[in-house]
Amino acid sequence: MPRRRQTFSPPFCPNPSCPSHEEPDTWRFKKKGFYTRLRGPRRVQRYVCQRCHRNFGTQTFSPTYWLRRGDLLAPLFHRLLSCSALRQIAREFGVAPSTVQHQAERLGRHALLFHEERRPKKPREPLVLDGFRSFERGQYWPFDLNLLVGASHYVYGINDAELRRSGTMKPAQKRQRRRLEGLYGRPHPQATREAVAELVARVVPAGSEVEIASDEHQAYPRAFRRLKDRAIRHVTTSSKEPRTAHNPLFPVNLADLLLRHSSANHKRETIAFSKRRQGALYRAAIWVVWRNYVKSRSERKRDDPPAVAIGVESRRLTVREILVARRFPWRRPLRGWLERCYFARIPTRAIGRVREHRAVYAV
Repeated sequence: MPRRRQTFSPPFCPNPSCPSHEEPDTWRFKKKGFYTRLRGPRRVQRYVCQRCHRNFGTQTFSPTYWLRRGDLLAPLFHRLLSCSALRQIAREFGVAPSTVQHQAERLGRHALLFHEERRPKKPREPLVLDGFRSFERGQYWPFDLNLLVGASHYVYGINDAELRRSGTMKPAQKRQRRRLEGLYGRPHPQATREAVAELVARVVPAGSEVEIASDEHQAYPRAFRRLKDRAIRHVTTSSKEPRTAHNPLFPVNLADLLLRHSSANHKRETIAFSKRRQGALYRAAIWVVWRNYVKSRSERKRDDPPAVAIGVESRRLTVREILVARRFPWRRPLRGWLERCYFARIPTRAIGRVREHRAVYAV
């Protein structure tokens, strides 16, 4: 991580209960010595808020806050997009797989807030919708990662929909599905419709007009009919059409290709699949930030990322720039799916316990 300059000034009080957290005009602080760390940065400036008298340091505003191996955060960002599994990454850096997993989760939470902070609040281009099929725990537990992508290839948002295993199955596989559903229950039959309605409502504000292209999935028009306060023009294209650059669904088809190509947990036949859907969503959030702000739209042309193409950013960002400052979830209110995803409340049906993110300090 880049070293902070000596002129660093805390932008606000990190205490969410302090009035100076949201009111910069009332923000007053003073320095309060230093403390030392075993790893860099070795010497950390301490401060005290003069309004709530809470102590904090420069590390409070860094994504490496409360991490022993903060030096792994930026390299891990790249490894998670290079089709590496968590145990492979752990062997490379000589750490426990749990260390890699916990830092990947932190990166995912950071990516969720980073993207939500920067994405356009009102799309000004046609959108393309699709469900990227993957699975958690095993192939009896598929789910769709719903993607809403602009014509510029900018990924506006994602969410998930739990599915029931379908397709051709042998008699033994049908019996196994029946047994598992008897133990853990069946996914909600309207999960796709509800998830698509939530995603479009989050990306397209009320009162807006938008064109959304998709395949002929029957749940999509039903989801759009729920959003009566938005004028949605729905254009469909058969999923059997050639997936070339001339296909109206090309932006999302390319996103699906890149997502499967970049992520070990989404390969068709793999032992690196996500054991929890929550982990897959965190990794997908990292991919969204990389695709929007770092990756060129065309690998051959090496042109600007989608965020530059739509005017969200003036230039391509580096991973170190993305990780230069910590994001605080309470400074930008999270609701609905975003809140559940950030705090790891997305359940995995075959695992009874939800490993919710409840850290007091390293939020």
